[in-house]
Amino acid sequence: MKKVAVVVTDLVEDVEFVDPVNAIREAGHEVTVIGFEKNTVAGKHGTVITIDQSIANVQPEDFDALYIPGGFSPDQLRADQRFIEFTKHFLMTNKLISALCHGPQLMIQTGLVHGRTMTSYLTVQPDLYYAGARVEDQPVVVDGNLITSREPKDIPAFNQVLIDALAH
Repeated sequence: MKKVAVVVTDLVEDVEFVDPVNAIREAGHEVTVIGFEKNTVAGKHGTVITIDQSIANVQPEDFDALYIPGGFSPDQLRADQRFIEFTKHFLMTNKLISALCHGPQLMIQTGLVHGRTMTSYLTVQPDLYYAGARVEDQPVVVDGNLITSREPKDIPAFNQVLIDALAH
């Protein structure tokens, strides 16, 4: 069983939170939902999400993997240095890190996507490119410990790759 951190705040794309988190839990892994404060947030379409821990009270060393769902959530999280440092830890230590749709926006803020092969939502792909990433317009792109995906229709493929990676 792996311990998976999921970073999220208001206006996350509901299905990009719910479907992968359910798949991770169904595969027997422990999920900790991390936000600005230990409270609840709401997805773009109204899903109420319970935040298990505040970013102030967690250490990245306590987790085996990180998942960043999309929507408007990653753009808000990347304005907070604590989330940037948390994300940076996974990229620097080769721990499993995954993101869907707009999720890679948080990774861009770390300065560590240069030379990595990634994908994202169409409008984020130029940002990845200008940050030095190699961008592939594929449903799921795997680059070592890094798994990225484009959009909600790619969730089944993303979930399969993520669950397989968590099994190792």
